[in-house]
Amino acid sequence: MSEAVRFSKEGNIGIITINNPPVNALSQAVRAGIRTGLEKGIADNDIAAMIILCEGRTFIAGADIREFGKPPLEPYLPDVCKFIEDSPKPVIAAIHGTALGGGLEIPLSCHFRIATAAAKLGLPEVKLGLLPGAGGTQRLPRLAGVHAALEMITSGVPVNAARAKDMGILDAIIEGDLKAEALIFAKKVINEKLPVRKVSERQAKADSPSVFDDFAKANARKFRGAIAPFKCIDAIRIATELPFAEGMKRERAIFLELQASDQSRALRHVFFSEREVVRIPGLPDDQPTREIRSVGVLGAGTMGGGIAMCFVNAGIPVVLLEVKQEMLEKGLAVIRKNYAGTVAKGKLKQEVMDKRMSLIKPTLSYNDLKDADLVIEAVFEDMAVKKEVFGKLDTICRPGTILASNTSYLNIDEIAATTKRPQDVMGMHFFSPANVMRLLENVRGAKTSPEVYATAMKVGRTIGKVPVLVGVCDGFVGNRMLAKRTRECGFMLEEGALPWQIDKAIYNFGFPMGPYAMGDMAGLDIGWRNRKAKFDSLTPREKACNIIDKICEMGRFGQKTGSGFYQYDEKRNATPDPMIEELITRHSQEVGITRRNITDQEIIERAIYSMINEGAKILEEGIAARPLDIDVVWLNGYGFPAYLGGPMFYADTVGLKKVYDAILKYRDLVGTEYWTPSPLIERLAGEGKGFYSK
Repeated sequence: MSEAVRFSKEGNIGIITINNPPVNALSQAVRAGIRTGLEKGIADNDIAAMIILCEGRTFIAGADIREFGKPPLEPYLPDVCKFIEDSPKPVIAAIHGTALGGGLEIPLSCHFRIATAAAKLGLPEVKLGLLPGAGGTQRLPRLAGVHAALEMITSGVPVNAARAKDMGILDAIIEGDLKAEALIFAKKVINEKLPVRKVSERQAKADSPSVFDDFAKANARKFRGAIAPFKCIDAIRIATELPFAEGMKRERAIFLELQASDQSRALRHVFFSEREVVRIPGLPDDQPTREIRSVGVLGAGTMGGGIAMCFVNAGIPVVLLEVKQEMLEKGLAVIRKNYAGTVAKGKLKQEVMDKRMSLIKPTLSYNDLKDADLVIEAVFEDMAVKKEVFGKLDTICRPGTILASNTSYLNIDEIAATTKRPQDVMGMHFFSPANVMRLLENVRGAKTSPEVYATAMKVGRTIGKVPVLVGVCDGFVGNRMLAKRTRECGFMLEEGALPWQIDKAIYNFGFPMGPYAMGDMAGLDIGWRNRKAKFDSLTPREKACNIIDKICEMGRFGQKTGSGFYQYDEKRNATPDPMIEELITRHSQEVGITRRNITDQEIIERAIYSMINEGAKILEEGIAARPLDIDVVWLNGYGFPAYLGGPMFYADTVGLKKVYDAILKYRDLVGTEYWTPSPLIERLAGEGKGFYSK
């Protein structure tokens, strides 16, 4: 027997116990151990039934990620599942914690399934661009029905024990000690001579001939661009059309097809990158950090209120500071309204909302921040204002307090220089809405101590964010790259494209929205204000590319004013506006540019490759330590499609030589000022390498 799996006997019941910390992953040793345990139980004439259960905090929570990307090792999971199902003696799965992926396919192969009330069951493979490859698409529809299987497998979202029982996955939900209750259940199976029930021998019946097409159409927008959900639908359809053995062969073929796809490679890259990004190159895993027991937030506006919610959601008290009582009350009202909306939807209990609101201490006095362990300012994006705020904090906050700015592009070193503790100052750039968006761009200054930025990374995880550590430059990683896309899209408007054409091309690429629809939603006045703040640093062409100035000067700020790049009805539905088309056409004439046809391919190349080129410069400068840091920023803060893996991974998928050649093409078209290839791209392309294969 494997050390990860042991076999024991309780009377006439065999118990196969898995102990493979931390999550009992289905490693080769576990798979082999399960099979060996079954062989022992089958061979022992005294054994009448067997139980599979796990020690620790969870049942099998999925595959062993250490085996990802490596040649598979015997015994293969489909074979183990078949061996379980073919057992002449009943096998009972006793589930607690989570049973995910192969960790659910094992119970689906058992003859009976019981679980604790808190257990969750799911098949999340679609999130890695895959499908369940050990019979999940063939057994689940036979057990739970076609529609339930479609929902569960294409979403990858686990269901709770109560829902699993309603679906027919579980035979019982148990209270009390899992092992003791599993033994009672097993004795019942033996005493009542309950038949061994093979899920594979059941029939999967489609509710109607059109159920699969109808489901695909109903979810087309949700699945947009992704291959795996549609392949999952195909596999479940096969379960209704073919005998089980044939269905298993087809499932395996589809699994291998998906496994070899660029999308699955990209999604597996995302999976590992989001786990690796929290590890800071050059720092040990046991780097000392500071304890954060209380937080101060300056500013109760949209950002400050959202940041405060992040901390109280994690049970950390917040002192919320504003300069005027009415602004403070308005901010608290918005926070209360946000929570109340969640309560109304049944996603939050009223007592939880009340507890969170009680953790917020509103104040008009800086002195109330004196005992905070971390203070985050979210005031107006103006350097003079930031310096004034940090000067006050430096005199009031006790030694050791971390002082953080929520700035999206201002120089952290310049802010830190206004204090006597630059080692304790850094950027913590939350994305709007802060209580929803997952990304936290942590910005270390030249003098920020490792203890401080390691603490910020730990805090990010504590409040449920995906924290990424970056260095100081204008716009840091995300907004610095976004600025290049914004520039190219503006130039393409001048050269012949229209806002809705650019938006459609970017949307079809996989982003949730195009830049002009997004600008209208956020408020064009925000981008206009940023443009005016940076106007002196712009090139002559960038200064002359003033389409947004003209639109904003007309009072068109987007959805909130009923018009921006688009015209909006009372329900905020957008339609292209002929007046904007005329304005853009007239602008092209005024700046002396002859309009031409711009293809969607050119739009994508200029929008995306300009960002990739800037990302390479960010790597060269050490602003980001690794390509994966850039990818995680764009995946979690800007809606880059996960199935493309992030801009740097996407560049490797396209091929850096192809990207490099396109940069040279646009250098000739637009100018060397905007399209000079980074030395890193030039070198890697010349060597036939990519960002991830240096």
